[in-house]
Amino acid sequence: MVTVHFFENSTNVLTQLRQEIPNVDQEIKIKGRKGKILSVSQLKEDVFQANVEFEKIVKKAALAADSKKRKR
Repeated sequence: MVTVHFFENSTNVLTQLRQEIPNVDQEIKIKGRKGKILSVSQLKEDVFQANVEFEKIVKKAALAADSKKRKR
């Protein structure tokens, strides 16, 4: 078993004990966010660092509130 540290822009997103080392360009889902492995480097005998790039989250613009109010 190996320890894999997943980083996004030098921020540790997840540290996980795994059976296999992730491959470059492998699709991955961490904390509900889809991403892709950019690179994998070995730090120690059984410790690896994987750099991940997540898909950009596109926020939808809030619908404009109806400015006309009804009188009761």
